[in-house]
Amino acid sequence: MDFEQIFSQFKEQNISGRYITLNHIAPILERLSAKFQVAIIGKSVLEKPIYRCELGSGKIRILIWSQMHGNESTTTKAILDLFKLLESDSVLATNLLQRFTFCIIPILNPDGAVAYTRVNANGIDLNRDAQDLSQPESRVLRETYHQFQPDFCFNMHDQRTIFGVGDTNLPATVSFLAPSYNEERSTNAVREKAVNVIVAMNRTLQQFIPGQVGRFDDSFNLNCVGDTFQHLKTPTILFEAGHFQGDYEREATRKFVFFALLSAFESIYENVIVDNVFKEYVNIPQNNPRFFDFVYKNIKINYDSSDKFINFAAQFNEELIDNKIFFNAFVVKIGDLEENFGHFEFEGDGQLYKDSAENIPKLGQKADFYIGESIQILNGAVQS
Repeated sequence: MDFEQIFSQFKEQNISGRYITLNHIAPILERLSAKFQVAIIGKSVLEKPIYRCELGSGKIRILIWSQMHGNESTTTKAILDLFKLLESDSVLATNLLQRFTFCIIPILNPDGAVAYTRVNANGIDLNRDAQDLSQPESRVLRETYHQFQPDFCFNMHDQRTIFGVGDTNLPATVSFLAPSYNEERSTNAVREKAVNVIVAMNRTLQQFIPGQVGRFDDSFNLNCVGDTFQHLKTPTILFEAGHFQGDYEREATRKFVFFALLSAFESIYENVIVDNVFKEYVNIPQNNPRFFDFVYKNIKINYDSSDKFINFAAQFNEELIDNKIFFNAFVVKIGDLEENFGHFEFEGDGQLYKDSAENIPKLGQKADFYIGESIQILNGAVQS
């Protein structure tokens, strides 16, 4: 399968960036409704519609939901690319629609999407509400699950830029998890099906982002949706879209999630059984929160009339201002960074730190300063 060519042909060009709401995808849903079943299946806390799109007529039933956390939109973009593919008259689309029935909720948490927050309008993390079902969005998902009776569930998320792959200096661009179904984190036939698909996706992605696929922590928590659905005997896969070098808008990551989806469908349909599948799965390095967006090393400061050499790090805060996401960098750590990496690293070579205040970096301050006589750092980055 020529993944690059397929993505290039079917990428939804009208959608980009990190801020994705119902307003952005409404024209796509309207377009889809001419060919597929698009319905409002419930309302959010603030009475925003929650849409379900049903596509295909195949025997294998796959339930997919995205933006359970409102500020996690990368996988939504990949789903919109999938929609554009499935709308086409291509041989691949025809095959997928004949083999599968897809039930897709593109934005489960529309209020969180508008506010660009992880939680819903009541301040509840929907991915910790699988048992209480206290929120209308949680109940919509559970009702859809029982009504649709999926053979597989895909639980689509983003993860922060802090995550790398194992002990390497590579970002975890895409990570996966076959959630546990019990406290012992045992393996059964249901979980093994999910693991088998993850191994297939990992094999595909290693061709494009070698060493940049991670495995999410599988600690059991029945309050989480994935753990609950796995416990209810439906193979469930967690997707985590992470950072690719320089790609803060996550347009590259979007592509790799799309590749993973196509690879998953191919694996499920062909029922490829991998030998020693669980061993290969656990050999995918676990996510490790060792990254900062910016790391500055061997920077000189003058403290108590003597020179000292320090390392410090800055991290972006994603801030919604006038319906746009701004990345604003702040100092978050000062001291030992031996175990850490930066997506951008600056070697100071003992040059003097200067800023507009006390000429000493402090936690929480904006990452705007000078190194030496001529190097300006603005919002974390070196200015040319």
